[in-house]
Amino acid sequence: MPMHWFTPPVVVQADRPEVTYSVTHVERAAEFLLAWKAIGAGPKWQDAVRACTAVLNGAGTVGHARETFEEAARECGRLIG
Repeated sequence: MPMHWFTPPVVVQADRPEVTYSVTHVERAAEFLLAWKAIGAGPKWQDAVRACTAVLNGAGTVGHARETFEEAARECGRLIG
């Protein structure tokens, strides 16, 4: 399965305050979303899950998935920048 790359990456806070990650593709974004479910499964998180799932199923756009992932990261208090 090909990766679905973000341009530019979305920089997020890890579980440890001193660690950040540059999320560069939909597949990694989906992993972060699953990890954040317990801390922020709000409406932006739900939108991002739907958008990433759509891309992985061949129906959505990477640009929309990136945008919604960034909004979900902000909603969860994990967005850097």
